[in-house]
Amino acid sequence: NSPLIEYAYLSCNADFPRENKIDRITVHHMAGITTLEKLGDLFAQRDRQASANYAIDISGKVGCYVEEKNRAWTSSSGENDHRAVTIEVSNDEIGNNWHVSDASIDALIELCTDICRRNNIEKLEFTGDTSGNLTIHSMFSDKTECPGPYLKSRLPDIAEAVNRKLSEAA
Repeated sequence: NSPLIEYAYLSCNADFPRENKIDRITVHHMAGITTLEKLGDLFAQRDRQASANYAIDISGKVGCYVEEKNRAWTSSSGENDHRAVTIEVSNDEIGNNWHVSDASIDALIELCTDICRRNNIEKLEFTGDTSGNLTIHSMFSDKTECPGPYLKSRLPDIAEAVNRKLSEAA
């Protein structure tokens, strides 16, 4: 698990262990301004049947809800969730473009870089479809626009920043 974690509340809503090697990251948004603690309370509810490996709040703090060795229930796709580390990101605006704070974006870049390093993902690629290894919830369900227009528009830049950090460490 990431050393960037500042809060942990492990959810029962997961499969123990995941079935596949981690080879991708899937980004989501919380569809609201939610604290790490409140999200932990939501993921603890068995009837919600939802969880994520990590979350990032509006200030950039990172929480863990399902350890990486286990599959979170996040993407509307068990196949994806068995391969992906899933990350929920808090919005700082409700509706409209579902904006995300700069602190959250910065934390997302750091967390993705850490996940890639620890899981031997050499390059993060957002292709706009499931052929890339940086994916989004809406690629796996036509019932959601998650992670919203703003975060989706930032994913190519996020992948580029992660890849720059990965190459600096090489």
